[in-house]
Amino acid sequence: MVVATQIIQPTSKNFIPQPIKYSNWPNSAFLESCQSAGYLLDQINIMDGMSGSRIERNGRQLINLAGINILGLQENPEFIEIFCDKTRQYGLATGGSRLTQGVCVPHWLLEQKMNEIWGKNYTLTFGTGALANIGFINAMTAALPVDGQIKIDNRDAVFVLDRDCHWSLWNPTSKLKYGEQLFSFKHNDPDDLEKVLKKINSPKVVVVFETVYSSDGSVAPIGQLLDVCEKYGALSYVDDANGFMIYGERNRPFYEEYLALSRATFIMVSFSKAIGIEGGAISGPAEFVATFEFLSGTALFTATMQPPTAATNLEIINYLQAHPEIMDNYLLRCSQFRQILLDSGFCLNNTPSYINSVYVGKDEVAEQVRRELLELGYCIPIFRYPAVKRNQAVIRLMLNNQHTESDIEKFIQDLKKVRDKYQF
Repeated sequence: MVVATQIIQPTSKNFIPQPIKYSNWPNSAFLESCQSAGYLLDQINIMDGMSGSRIERNGRQLINLAGINILGLQENPEFIEIFCDKTRQYGLATGGSRLTQGVCVPHWLLEQKMNEIWGKNYTLTFGTGALANIGFINAMTAALPVDGQIKIDNRDAVFVLDRDCHWSLWNPTSKLKYGEQLFSFKHNDPDDLEKVLKKINSPKVVVVFETVYSSDGSVAPIGQLLDVCEKYGALSYVDDANGFMIYGERNRPFYEEYLALSRATFIMVSFSKAIGIEGGAISGPAEFVATFEFLSGTALFTATMQPPTAATNLEIINYLQAHPEIMDNYLLRCSQFRQILLDSGFCLNNTPSYINSVYVGKDEVAEQVRRELLELGYCIPIFRYPAVKRNQAVIRLMLNNQHTESDIEKFIQDLKKVRDKYQF
C-alpha cells in the first residue's frame, strides 16, 4: 500500500509545518476492504443517458432493476418539456434561502397541494426526503436562544422509533441517549409500542415509523400505531416515502391501513418513487412545521429542489390523480410479477406490496449473485448488512412500469439459473 503524504508549502508563520500522514487514518484500509468485499466498487460506474427500465453503463446496456422511479415518468417527453418550460420561466435554481428572498412559486404551489392531500395547514419542501427526515429530528430536538426574549429548548424531547426505520431517521437521533431520550419498538408491533410508551414519563414524546419499508416491503398497521400514539398523547411522524401516490385509494391494496394516515401529526413524503423526480416534504401543524424553516438546518442552510423540479412534481401529482389507472395497472403488474417469482420457487418477503425482496441469505453469496447477474446484463440492488441484518441479504426488486414482458421473462429465467448455481 502506498502511504500518501501531503506536502505542506512554506508559510510565514513562526513554526515548521509537519507532514500530514494519511496513514494515521484508517480510511485507506477501510476502502480497500470494502472494495474487496463488494460494498464499494473498484471503479466509478458511468451511466450514460437516462435512468429508467434500461441504463447504459460504461458503454454496456443493462436491464435496470435498481431504479426507484417506478413508473418511468421521468423519461416521459411531455414531462421533460414541462421541466424545460418551467426552467425558462423560473430559472435553474432558487438562488438563495426562502427566509431571506422568498418562496418560489412552484414550491409554494406544491406545498399547497400537499396541504390539500393530507388535510394539514403547513407544508415545507426539502431537497430530498432524507433531508426532510434529518431536518425534522434536528428541529424537534433544537435548543436556540435567539435573544433574551425569544428562545426554544426541545432538548428534553423523547423519540420512539420502529426498529426498522430508515438510516435518515436513526442517524440524527444518535445524539440522544438510548433508554432515556431514545427508545425503539418491535417492527410494526402496536402492542410493543404501547409497552414502551407506558414506561416513558415525559410530556414531549414523538413516535416515528414508516408506511412501507424499503428492504422487505412490509406495510405498517398505521391506524393501530396511531391509536397507541393518541392514547398516550404522543406526537406521530410517519415517513410515507415509499407509499406516496401508490397506496391509499379504495381499490388498491392496504386501503384500510392507509385510511388512518391523515391522522398522523406529521407526514413526510418523497417525490422520487411514484412521481419519479426528486425532493421531499413534511406536512403538519403550522405551529411546528413553520419553525422547521429556521430550526431544521436542512431548509435554511442548504438548497431545496430546483424550481422546475418542484413544478414538475406538482404536474405529475395532478396527472396521476387524473389518471389513477396508471398506478392501478402498475400494481397489477407487480402482483403478477410476485406470483411468477413465487411459482418459480423463490423465497419472498411476506407482505405482497409492490416491493419484492428475494431472500439470498449469506452476504458473500449475495455479492456473487450481484456480479453474476451483472454479467448476464442486469443491474440489481442487493440489500445486505448494514442495510439489513448480517447474512439476511435480499435482492430488492421494484418493477419499472416500462419493463416489457420479455424483460421480466428473461430476468426470471436468468435468476433461476443463478439461484440453482448458488443454492439460495
